[in-house]
Amino acid sequence: MLLDVDGMKCGGCVRAVERRLLEQPGVSQASVNLVTRTAWIGLDPLQDTPAEDPATALIASLRSLGFEAHRRDQSGLDPSRGEREQQRRWRQEWRQLIVALSLMLVSVLGHLAQGGHLPPALMALPGVPRLGALGFHALVASVALLGPGRGILVRGARDAWQRTPSMDTLVGLGMGSAYLASLVAYLRPASGWPCFFNEPVMLLGFVLLGRFLEERARNRTGQALEQLVRLQPDSALLLLGDGPPREVRVGGLRPGDRVRLLPGDRVPVDGEVVEGHSAVDVSSLTGEPLPLEAGPGSELMAGMLNLQAPLELEVRRTGPESTLARIIALVEQAQARKAPIQSLADRVAGRFSVAVLLLALATFVFWWQWGTRLWPQVLMGAGHGAHGLLGAAATTPFSLALQLAIAVLVVACPCALGLATPTAITVGSGLAARSGLLFRGGDAIEMAARLESVLFDKTGTLTLGRPLVTAVLPAGGGDPAGAAGDALIQLAASLEQHTRHPLAHALLQEAQCRGLALAEVTDSRTQVGSGVEGRLPGQEGLSRVGRPGWLQQQGLPLPAELEPLLAQLESEGATVLLVASQAAVLGLVAVQDQPRADAAQALTDLGGMGLRLGVLSGDRREPVLQLGDRLGLPSSGLAWELDPQQKLEHILRWRQQGAVAMVGDGINDAPALAAADLGIAVGTGTQIAQDTADLVILGDRLESLVEALRLARRTLAKVKQNLLWAFGYNLIVLPIAAGALLPGFGLLLSPPLAALLMAVSSITVVVNALLLHGRP
Repeated sequence: MLLDVDGMKCGGCVRAVERRLLEQPGVSQASVNLVTRTAWIGLDPLQDTPAEDPATALIASLRSLGFEAHRRDQSGLDPSRGEREQQRRWRQEWRQLIVALSLMLVSVLGHLAQGGHLPPALMALPGVPRLGALGFHALVASVALLGPGRGILVRGARDAWQRTPSMDTLVGLGMGSAYLASLVAYLRPASGWPCFFNEPVMLLGFVLLGRFLEERARNRTGQALEQLVRLQPDSALLLLGDGPPREVRVGGLRPGDRVRLLPGDRVPVDGEVVEGHSAVDVSSLTGEPLPLEAGPGSELMAGMLNLQAPLELEVRRTGPESTLARIIALVEQAQARKAPIQSLADRVAGRFSVAVLLLALATFVFWWQWGTRLWPQVLMGAGHGAHGLLGAAATTPFSLALQLAIAVLVVACPCALGLATPTAITVGSGLAARSGLLFRGGDAIEMAARLESVLFDKTGTLTLGRPLVTAVLPAGGGDPAGAAGDALIQLAASLEQHTRHPLAHALLQEAQCRGLALAEVTDSRTQVGSGVEGRLPGQEGLSRVGRPGWLQQQGLPLPAELEPLLAQLESEGATVLLVASQAAVLGLVAVQDQPRADAAQALTDLGGMGLRLGVLSGDRREPVLQLGDRLGLPSSGLAWELDPQQKLEHILRWRQQGAVAMVGDGINDAPALAAADLGIAVGTGTQIAQDTADLVILGDRLESLVEALRLARRTLAKVKQNLLWAFGYNLIVLPIAAGALLPGFGLLLSPPLAALLMAVSSITVVVNALLLHGRP
């Protein structure tokens, strides 16, 4: 289940939401993403859940915590809804920012005058002369806090009341304490309290500016997902009998409907071409650079682009069942599921705000009671009420202690801790999806980056999975490409035309390529594991095609001139079939599964990345060794004639040397994919293999695997850089804000400058993650 959660501002909010979700009955997992503002919830089917919709109870629980939430609509893809909500949020933030910056500008202009007098332009405003300079600054600060700053104060107080202090709590406490101290000094000058109304105004302006820039940068991290959503058009041309096509919304289409696809149109749903031929661009979904030649029987996925000619499509899957919708759901799930490396940041962020509050309190008490006595030179000599553009001059122990405590509150940045991992994971998973690489979550990306070994299934993974005829050798030295070869293929294909064996498909495909018509077969019988026999026109008795041992058992010995050729072909890994009439063997046909065109280069690139490579196959010894030799794999990494249980045993042995990935495509690969540290399914594989895998590669390019592992390594590197920055920033600036460098170097971090640094810290994390876009 996926929820959209509004109101989260920092890692403390994320921790509070996760903790509240995990407290609910029936919830076994909860993972919250600060970047996408989503919560992925895993429900335990064995536990009792409320009778009402579980989402309703979870949403109500979060609302009581102060966070608005709603369930993500999976019934259809509506990019316009998200865009409208985003535009509304940006307009609101933009209005608050403009008001705050305008008030900050007015406050700064007031302090430009020497001696605290207002400039003539401000003194000319109605009512200002009666207020005086301090009264005017008090009014500006009041408007700022009750206007654009009101949301921060309310949320901060609410989070503190819920005992989950957040970034708003820290900033609100800093602004509020500065304002209240200044208000006391203004109303009771004899109290000796500091008066710096400009500081909460400037602090608010810098905080809102940083959040606005952070939000804009954060939005770019999810652009890849938005581009996927935009691949599905809003409407389609529905065909109704002999009448003209009618334009309808895609959500109204049902399986069995027929739609017309014009050149330049995006495919609206998953369907099968029933009429027309055209080139179709599939790069947006699979990363394949070459277009697909589509014709009757071709299956197209929603989001593909028709390039050349009109097509008629019969709808197969719509809405959430379409391939595009499932891809988007996988990407959303991947962005919500956390990487294990984030656990430390989450633990720290959950307690960070409390630690900062305690540090601010300790800072205030220390400098008020003891600091100025130990180092009296830290107090500035300016008179009471003096101000600077970035803060007031501290002339008393109380004012210095208050300024430093506020700086500690504001400079702390739990946002950077909360954003460090999800920003990089969001960008990385989005980029992967645009290339047809679907990671199941941040944990899968992290594991892909830590791999030390990659194991492959042979058939359908390293090879095409479609055996092809590689040799035709008629007995008696006939021409393989001439009449003798054609007769041999025609007889074999005719016998195999009613079977579904992969070898039969290879013979039928060869007959089609040669333009041979198939003869009618009577009395056809299949000998399981051996071959096929039947009666053909023009042939006396039974004709046969099958394995050499079976034909020899039928009293049909192999001609002497074919024996060395048979041994050579089998040593090269080919499957050899003998073709025979009632009386004698007519020749042999070699069938072999060919390696993928990019397999050798992909394995070379993987080896160059320092990965150990191996093959776990259920095929015979000779084909596996032959393939390993052709692809440059060491024989020590090859294993053959393995059943699914034996594949599991081999994976366990490989795991003793480090993290292992298994790449497969078939039903028999599913247990191995689940047992490996990272299961990888190629897109042409069965649905059960894709459901078991942690990484699904759409299309049939093995080079995409190299791209996926490289992108995972780059993403994890960005995560580590962000975490280093987030922890390093707070470890360095918090002591400075607390006055650690004030006695020796005279370095004072004023609250407005602290707010600016806090904003820059969060933006830096997001921008660093966005650099993934620009690297190859």
